[in-house]
Amino acid sequence: MLVVMDKSATPEQIEQVVKVIEGRGCTARPIPGGDRVSIGVLNNEGPVDAALFIGLPGVKDAVPITKPYKLVSRETRTADTIIQVGEATIGKGYLTIIAGPCAIEGRDQAMTIARHVQKAGAQLFRGGAFKPRTSPYSFQGLGEAGLKILAGVRENTGLPVVTEVMDFQTFDMVEHYADVVQIGTRNMQNFSLLKRAGQSYRPILLKRGMAATIEEWLMAAEYIMAQGNHQVILCERGVRTFVHHSRNTLDLSAVPVVKKESHLPIMVDPSHAAGRRDQVLPLSRAAVAANAHGLMVEVHHQPDQALSDGAQSLYPEQFELLCRQVRAIFKVCGEDEPF
Repeated sequence: MLVVMDKSATPEQIEQVVKVIEGRGCTARPIPGGDRVSIGVLNNEGPVDAALFIGLPGVKDAVPITKPYKLVSRETRTADTIIQVGEATIGKGYLTIIAGPCAIEGRDQAMTIARHVQKAGAQLFRGGAFKPRTSPYSFQGLGEAGLKILAGVRENTGLPVVTEVMDFQTFDMVEHYADVVQIGTRNMQNFSLLKRAGQSYRPILLKRGMAATIEEWLMAAEYIMAQGNHQVILCERGVRTFVHHSRNTLDLSAVPVVKKESHLPIMVDPSHAAGRRDQVLPLSRAAVAANAHGLMVEVHHQPDQALSDGAQSLYPEQFELLCRQVRAIFKVCGEDEPF
């Protein structure tokens, strides 16, 4: 249920509706809007009677929500969510590019790549300080030392930084250093971590699980928003299929489906989908043509020496070409279709 307030509703009238909702044993979640306040009714065990709210002062309407993901759904919020991170804007009408190495390996490496991607047009810098790896013997990241390097990149370039959090124990640390906290594919259904992300003051970039349906992915976003954090960015990064010609299979159909179902911005990570450098540019062009709100691309100036995912990392000159090409496509296809 979504209780829609009049434009002229007073704080006292809004508070009265909240009390009625909570008095029924439900959770009231005010939802920010352009010119009016709406209040989501959550944790109800069955249908909620609209008559409970229609007669209350300041209430315009009470609308049933049919989707299992309530706060994420366009039924709850028709206007697209726009997220501001430093000088970067993520959402409808913008093409936002996040770029950087898979892993932070040292200060010189990070700064060299950051200068390259900033010059080419990236608005945010990515880099892993904590790395979830399939093998326990692979490079696991520099930890807090890597986070400090990321903070130095931001200080020297002005680029906001995006990095992954792996567990509940290190969330406070990552939150302190990062501008955007990433929840990776392996943690998409780590519900304790999602709840902690929902209490964060940072925007959350939520990657789709490698075998997750779109509904499961949106329900993971619901976990975050249900805790109060409405700054969620979705990221399609490919799903696991039977193919061997790429690391994963990029599901570009997820872009229009998610944009129809949800008001949250959606980006695409072609690097992890492809796993191979030669596929990253064409997949990036396709993602922007599909009206994704942005890209998250891995770049390394010496990929043959990279400690993680060198085979899928673009050379700086390839990234410059990518930026030129996707900007041209965005000029043609960048205006979102209304939903």
